[in-house]
Amino acid sequence: MAEFKVVLSDPKTAKAYNLTVAAGQAGMFIGKKIGDEIEAGPLGLPGYGIKITGGTDRVGTPARADLPGMGRRGILLAGGVGFKPEQEGLRRRKSIRGSEITADFVQINTVVTKSGEKPLDTFFVKAEGEKEENPVEKKRTGRVS
Repeated sequence: MAEFKVVLSDPKTAKAYNLTVAAGQAGMFIGKKIGDEIEAGPLGLPGYGIKITGGTDRVGTPARADLPGMGRRGILLAGGVGFKPEQEGLRRRKSIRGSEITADFVQINTVVTKSGEKPLDTFFVKAEGEKEENPVEKKRTGRVS
């Protein structure tokens, strides 16, 4: 069965939260399209509504809302999702996924459209022994020890 990483953005607090969705919960996303709104109750967020805003597949190919279907295609782009032109009028052929969510997706981007009774912070509390990661410490030096 499919497994997705769902990035849940909350526009009220300007924070993003990560969820790992597997098995039966992942089935609620398959067949949906970018722009569809769904209830987040099955994800453990009662009272919340979320909207699918994008996603990527296992090789990092982004999905576009304006491209129908579910496969990966090479299309000529002049801007938008998947290509940012450096000069005016520049176009490039890029691989882009269609807007329909399939089992090939790895990450699904969502945004909160309807809030529940509890704030999202209460669902994503860190354990007491877990410390905040410092990204500077995790930086690689490139040296072999």
